Amino acid sequence: MPRLPLLGRLSTREYVALVLGFIFIAFEGIIRLIILVLLPKPIINWFYERSRFLFHYTSGHELSSTSPTPTSGNASGTEFESGVSGFSSPNPNASTWGKKPPRKKTIADRILRARDFTELCDIYGYTPEEHVVLTKDGYLLGLHRISAKKNEVNPRPGTSTGRPVVYLHHGLLMNSEVWVCLTEEERALPFVLVEWGFDVWLGNNRGNKYSKKSIHYGPNSTKFWDFSIDDFAWHDIPDSISYILEITKAPKLSYIGFSQGTAQAFAALSIHPQLNEKVNVFIALAPALSPAGLAASIVDGLMKSSPTLMFLFFGRKSILSSATMWQSILYPPIFTKVIDTSLIWMFDWHSRNITPTQKISAYAHLYSFASVKSVVHWFQIMRNGAFLMYDDEVMSPAVRTSVSSYRPARFPTKNIATPIVLMYGDQDSLVDIDAMTKQLPRHTEVRRLAGYEHLDVLWGKDVDRDVIPEVLDALKRYCETPEMVGVNGTSRKHDEED
Repeated sequence: MPRLPLLGRLSTREYVALVLGFIFIAFEGIIRLIILVLLPKPIINWFYERSRFLFHYTSGHELSSTSPTPTSGNASGTEFESGVSGFSSPNPNASTWGKKPPRKKTIADRILRARDFTELCDIYGYTPEEHVVLTKDGYLLGLHRISAKKNEVNPRPGTSTGRPVVYLHHGLLMNSEVWVCLTEEERALPFVLVEWGFDVWLGNNRGNKYSKKSIHYGPNSTKFWDFSIDDFAWHDIPDSISYILEITKAPKLSYIGFSQGTAQAFAALSIHPQLNEKVNVFIALAPALSPAGLAASIVDGLMKSSPTLMFLFFGRKSILSSATMWQSILYPPIFTKVIDTSLIWMFDWHSRNITPTQKISAYAHLYSFASVKSVVHWFQIMRNGAFLMYDDEVMSPAVRTSVSSYRPARFPTKNIATPIVLMYGDQDSLVDIDAMTKQLPRHTEVRRLAGYEHLDVLWGKDVDRDVIPEVLDALKRYCETPEMVGVNGTSRKHDEED
């Protein structure tokens, strides 16, 4: 492939992709401006209905012959056709069609429409607490806590329960809602854990839906978004853990991370030796350390050749901030199809282990705000094939020699003293388990999940059989008070299955 004279490390094909990318982003920006600023709500609702009609027309589903009955106020009275999915429209002015869906569809419908973490927990009868952590560099992080079992309320919120503590942390472009937006409560890890006798906490990264505040900068400031994985490791994770232990009076907690939530723990435990004394076990679900790259070869090559191109595409604030706008105007099955297609193209994830109902419900809670810089950090890691701290110099490969005087700092992950349990899907394109274990201490345990991809570990239809029992086993082996774990019907049910 011939190379162009400027920025010669890019091929002609990559230049074409670069130009088309700029055109697409500019076009998307114009559309977003028109929708959010110029179009009145009735017009936006009309587009939603057109996307709905288009879905039924192209998929072969027929709309109910029942005349539409307008609804008012909120989305709780609006439903998708039961023959398609049984879901309600998130559009408050959409029309009601068809018959009342069965209970399982109704639950999925409520998950789709739930506005926040509290409403998601309420679906299954749990009452969460909300907490706020002030990091040492001035960010306010939202924490959620589930300390009372189903249909119970903690009489003394914000105090110790005396139970073993578990802390769950989400992945990239996510928030704490991803743990509780499952269509069956036995597949929702936080609910299972609280029924087994754990005091469950869920964290949120700076910048996302529950942590979009700082005492120094507003979210419209570029400085607010000037953070990467380094900042999660130096501040967010250790400060959240310290706050949780202060409230619960527990000597240690168990950490469960998903995807980037595992990378943040790898980083934090490696640079804070004292933090290892506060974590009795680190369970890494779909672990991320130094992924080889993306399935989309053009994007992979382009970003590895120059990770900072992301700043040219998306600026220096939050990335993909228009996702919520598209979600509001697209019929949920179409929005789900867009996400599925993107995951196949970018990562070769086909998500066959996740049911269509679960996808439509959970994808509504998939995206949350994250900094462009944190994504650039991941491309730097992929480019170097090592778990590095953020590289501010970003030197070109063309100016580096075989014996370079420059080497970006690495997270010393082999120094982690906390017991580590990896649970990975053998179909996950982001996990090279052999390369990963070479960067981790020898005491690391590995559990292979046959046939699982990345998101399957979180939302798969059989996580209650394949994933959650492994998590419970690790927690019971390492927590300080195993005698307090598994004290109700939930544990007996699992014991009987075993």
